[in-house]
This record gives sequence, structure tokens and C-alpha cells, in this order.
Amino acid sequence: MFFSLVKRLHLDGSYIRSWLILAIDLAVSATATLVAFLGIDYFVRNSGFSLLHYLFLLVSAFFCSAVAFYIFRTYRTVIRHSSLREVWKLGAATLLKELLMLLILWFWPDGMTFKAIGLCVVLDLFVTVCMLITVRVLMILLYDAIILSHIRRTNRIRTLVYGVESKEVALVMRLQNSPHYDMCGFITYGRRLKYYEIAERPVYYFETEENIEYVLDKFGIEAILFGNYANAKAESDRLIKYCVTHGVKVLIAPPIDEIVDGKLAHQGGIRDIKIEDLLGREEIKISLGEIMDNFRDKTVLVTGAAGSIGSELCRQLATFGIRQLILFDNAETPMHEIRLEMEDRFPDLKFVPVIGDVRIPKRLDFVFRTYRPQVVFHAAAYKHVPLMEENPCEAVLVNVVGSRNVADRCICYGVEKMVMISTDKAVNPTNVMGCTKRLAEIYVQSLGQAIVSGRIEGRTQFITTRFGNVLGSNGSVIPRFREQIEHGGPVTVTHPEIRRYFMTIPEACRLVMEAATIGRGNTIFVFDMGECVKIAELARRMIALAGFRVDQDIRIVYTGLRPGEKLYEEVLSNTENTLPTAHEKIRIAKVREYDYEEACRDVEELERLAREFDIPNVVRLMKRIVPEYHSQNSRFEIYDRELEEERTA
Repeated sequence: MFFSLVKRLHLDGSYIRSWLILAIDLAVSATATLVAFLGIDYFVRNSGFSLLHYLFLLVSAFFCSAVAFYIFRTYRTVIRHSSLREVWKLGAATLLKELLMLLILWFWPDGMTFKAIGLCVVLDLFVTVCMLITVRVLMILLYDAIILSHIRRTNRIRTLVYGVESKEVALVMRLQNSPHYDMCGFITYGRRLKYYEIAERPVYYFETEENIEYVLDKFGIEAILFGNYANAKAESDRLIKYCVTHGVKVLIAPPIDEIVDGKLAHQGGIRDIKIEDLLGREEIKISLGEIMDNFRDKTVLVTGAAGSIGSELCRQLATFGIRQLILFDNAETPMHEIRLEMEDRFPDLKFVPVIGDVRIPKRLDFVFRTYRPQVVFHAAAYKHVPLMEENPCEAVLVNVVGSRNVADRCICYGVEKMVMISTDKAVNPTNVMGCTKRLAEIYVQSLGQAIVSGRIEGRTQFITTRFGNVLGSNGSVIPRFREQIEHGGPVTVTHPEIRRYFMTIPEACRLVMEAATIGRGNTIFVFDMGECVKIAELARRMIALAGFRVDQDIRIVYTGLRPGEKLYEEVLSNTENTLPTAHEKIRIAKVREYDYEEACRDVEELERLAREFDIPNVVRLMKRIVPEYHSQNSRFEIYDRELEEERTA
């Protein structure tokens, strides 16, 4: 009966009622008092105790204990989660009990001797504390014994944790009663901890693939669990490679405070490792306090708020104490989804979802006039290179004209700061998308310069941020590869040598926030994108992580470079074309300045041609405005030859 009760409490996550804990504590405390006084009566001659005293002592002990336990709430605890930090509560409650007992005994008409009272109180204090702690320890041991006996009979994954640092040890301790994972021990590289035990679990070592194979086979290990992304990345070409070869699951754990009693606080818990985890870098340090001060109590507008970058900007802004968040996007379903997420995750945030298009000035006027944003993040853009190569007029209308519309409204309505999200493809562009983003940069920066020089009246500071591909963004290569692998392949790569820089979405947004804080206007910030990744190798690693063999289970097929696609992306943070800032991951791009009036005329002409869908003249004008724009693998290469002939004529 008792065993089944304990198992039920464990499985449904419930706890012993507080009144039952109080009853047990009262019984233990009264028994301790009786034991203490019997001991004094036995060892001290002429103590003066009588049957009446013992009856009175039991009643007094119950009364004094009830008062003390109620004041210190010792019964409002989960016994199986008890720790040494709770001992002081029991000690303090017992001390209060003894003080109350001392007063009662002192004024008892048939009083005991002073010596007897003092000895009884001291001994009662010691015995009560010891018995209360002992009962709790016994309850924990009994609980663990019953539950461990139960879960050993269930189908759990036999797991080793990589590393022996404090987080890994805490992870094992917290998952020891997990119904899903059987924590069999630790594994480390090298023999330094051979024959060691930590938290009553063995430490295994490996140096070669044969060592791993031996441990896996002998102890029936089915999974390796990493406690953090840094360790996983460090072992991506060694331990993880061995595990994939031998069909062992590779898992990654959430932050330790998301795990309680072997259960995960939310869905983002222990999971199979993904390629994003191995490509990510150490967390970038940002001036969080400065950033929060910069945005606190302000109304912030985010265009493109339902996109990959825009939605993450909204999530981070929601934690900065802003007054109001305006979400602006023309995509209905993604906007609905981000609205539901905001309502669920940030119930105290005042936010407004607005369906609108940056190509429509009057819609922007309504939003700026109604909500009066003080800071604007402009993330709305068309970003897919091949698609924009086929639709250059739409790329111009959204990326160039839309950016102009937003920037002009920032001036008209006195916005303090506008931060525009740009791309590495704006550097020496080889495609329409990259060139339109460069044109947007030119207009915004020239507008800022016109304000500084006094030619335009306004106070808005314009800041542009450039970075490369973000991991897992909508339509990016990793989700595409993952979908192809799930369908059995083939995985399509455009070229065997194509390489790209990658950054996680949260990492990119943190750097955007930092740039927005340190920027003082008219600056293009570029981010350190880390190491270049070969896309073909990325595909191979994703196939292997999914448990398949490259070119046997799933093939890689090379399809050729797409229109406008580069083989290698530009290095954004090259010291020759950038200047340093206070943040080691952020630099300032050296760019040519453009005249504002000329930029206005160029954008107006581009808009006119784009609305007439005059594709040839749209592209010709783009190439004249941005002379470094040279098409690659594109039908627009003919216009490069035309311009070259014009220059040499």
C-alpha cells in the first residue's frame, strides 16, 4: 500500500500533504521531548518528575511544537527535494519550541529543580533536531529506493554525460530519477580520471574509437549527453563522430535550471543534437545593462516583425522593459503565430500587431502617427537571392523604396534612432538582392549625412548592421537539408566548393542590439561572422547526425550555382575595410559617401521604372548607381558588358 502510494506520487508529480508532514513532525517532536525527559529522570537523582509531569510535558510539547512549526512553516516543504539549507528552519523552530517549553516549565506550580529544567531543555533541543533530520533522511532514502526500483524496470535510455564539471554533475543528480534516462556515469577524454567515481557513478575515458566501442558495448550505453554547446562543438569531430558511426544517440541538455526532478520545465529540453549546435560559437558578451537602459520605457517599432530576424528582435526587446512594442509585417499567418507567442510568453508586455506593407507610405504614416515610435528596427526585406534575380522590380520596391519610406517617416515623426538590417551580400554585390540592400544603405546613410550637415531638418540617428547567413532562418540551407534528409534524399548542394559564414539568430540579434546602443548615427556596422563553413561538408555532417551514411543511404547531388550566387562570401570584418569599435565582434565599415539629393533622384527613378516593370532599365540603373555590382551566373551579365563598353567608348 505504502509502496504504491510513493510510486503514484512520483509518477503524477504530486507531493505528500503538508498537514501529514506537520502531523509527523509533531509526533516526532513530542516523542523527542519524552525521550529527553526520561533520560534526565533516569540519570539525575531527585529530578522531581511524576506521571502528571509526563502528561503535562506531552501536551506542552505538542502545543509548543505546533506554534514553532507554524511560524517557520517547516511543514510546507517537499521532503524528496530537501537539502541542507532547510536544516536551519528545523533548528530555529526547535529552538523556539524549547524557549516556550522553558517558560511553561518555569512557571509550573509544582516546579522542577532549575538544574533539571536546564538539562531537559538542552537535551530536548538536541534530540528533537536529530530525530526530525533523521526522519526526513529516512523518508528520502525510502523514496529513492522505491522509485529507483521502479524505474529500473522501465525502458530507459542508458546514458553517459560528457564532462565532470559542476554542471555535468548537477545534471546527473537531477536526472537520477528520470523515467527516460538511466544515468550510468560520466565520460571524458584522457586517462586522468580513470577509476574515479563522482556522485557514486564511474568515470569512463576514451582516447580512440576503440575505447568508445569498448565502453558502449560492455555497458550497453545508448546515448551520450552533452551539458553545453561548447563541449558538443569541441567534440564534433571526435566523440560525436564516433557515436554517429556506432549508432549511439547524441543528446544536448537545456540549461540546468530548466530541469526539475528529472522533468523538463518546457518543450525545449533534452533533445537530439542538431547541426546548429555544432556550428554555434561561444555566447557573445553584450552590455546588457546599457542595452536595457537604452530601450527602457520606449515605444519600439519592428518592421518585418514576423520574419526570422524580426521575430527574434521582438523576443529580445520584450525583456528590456520597453513601454510598447509595435509589430509590423504583411504576412498574416506568421504575424498571427508571433502574436500568440507574445501573448503566451510575455503576458505583461504591451504590444500591437499591425498588418501593413512598407511599400505603402500612407499605412506607414498611420502607424507612426498613431503609436509615435521612438526606436525603429527595419528588418522588412526580400532576401532570397534566386527569387529576387527573377523578380528585380519587386526587390527594388521592397528593399529600396520600402526602406526609403520607413526612413522618411522616421524623420517626419521625430524618431530617435532607426536601425536597418542589411546583409553581407551588399558588399561587392553579384546579385539583385545584394544590390538592392546596398542601395537601401546608400539612401539611409546619405539621409543621415544630410541631417548632420543641416541640409535636412531632423534628429534621427541612422544605423545599419550587416551580417551573413543566420542558422535556421526561414528558407535557409539547414532547414532545406533537414527536409531532404527526412524524405530520404538526395541532398542538393549547388557547388562542391561553395562556402558560407553562419551566425545563430539570437547571436545576430544580440549584436544588432549592441550596435544600436553604441552607434551614434550614420554608421554601417559589420559583425565578425566567425569561421567559413563548406556547405558540402555541412550536408555530410547533417546526414551523419541523422544516422545515415553519405552516398550510401543518402546521396549528395551538385546542381550548379544559382543565378547571382557567389562561390565565396565577402569577409565582413577585414581590418583593411573596417574600423574597430569597443566591442570585439563589431566593426565599422569604410564605405563611400553619397550625396542625398542624388540618392533621392536615383531612388525615385528606380521606383518609377520598377512600377512600370521595366526590368532591363531597372538593372542598368542599379549598376550605374552601384558600380561594384557585377552579376555572376546571371542573365544580367549582359548589362555589365554594356556598361564596360560605354566606359571605354
